[in-house]
Amino acid sequence: MDSEKQPPTPLPDDSPLIEFKDLTFGYGARAILDGVTFTVPRGKVTALMGASGGGKTTVLRVIGGQAKAQKGQALFEGSNIATMDSNGLYALRRRMGMLFQFGALFTDLTVFENVAFPLREHTDLTDALIKDIVLMKLAAVGLRGAQGLMPSELSGGMARRVALARAIALDPELVMYDEPFAGLDPISLGTAARLIRDLNDVLGLTSIIVSHDLEETFRIADKVIVLANGKIAAQGTPDEVRHSTDPLVHQFVNALPDGPVRFHYPGNTVEQDFGSGVKVAGGGQ
Repeated sequence: MDSEKQPPTPLPDDSPLIEFKDLTFGYGARAILDGVTFTVPRGKVTALMGASGGGKTTVLRVIGGQAKAQKGQALFEGSNIATMDSNGLYALRRRMGMLFQFGALFTDLTVFENVAFPLREHTDLTDALIKDIVLMKLAAVGLRGAQGLMPSELSGGMARRVALARAIALDPELVMYDEPFAGLDPISLGTAARLIRDLNDVLGLTSIIVSHDLEETFRIADKVIVLANGKIAAQGTPDEVRHSTDPLVHQFVNALPDGPVRFHYPGNTVEQDFGSGVKVAGGGQ
């Protein structure tokens, strides 16, 4: 057999599912990710955290092939995502599930049809099999009884759970969550967090969560990566990140109003703007 046609050698089970190697991506002269290196372990929940604009959602776009690295590599099971053709990217994306911020359900489809959509789009399964799969996925998120409702009839927490059922409809290896806890009340937030952890473990998934909710994210994550200014400020277990000595990470995990991320936007001094002898509440520049 021609060696070029032989299938790639399977990676060991303990190898990372995703690996970023000295990856750089930006828009124009602005680097969103600047020489970033990290791994996403298989079967674990990895959280991407950091201040707004730090590049967290950009990481998800690179993994999904929507954005290509300008330098370095983004690897999925050892394969460079940036060099995949259209067919390769579509095949890769079928192995991924995505839960968008606020769910992004199809407003003119019922709950059942929202979850059935990827099955109808990407498989040739019979209607009977699709029905069974959809009901199982809805049961997994506690909403089998809501199958006939429209998205407008759902609460925010219910909509997020329907979106999660849709994200796992094709039994993906990787599920990515973009701010899954945003806008949820404490009960719905706790339910969503428990579902992410439980589904990851029961289904043998690998999960990546972009979130600003420290308490719930630290509670369910196996690994935390903190992005800041295009680079990795800290990474490790939640406990290791919580006790990081990096000033920016310390400010972030303790929700401090001032630190490396300043409260006051850089500008003229108070004296320059108001004249000498004038004080402004809170100080500032």
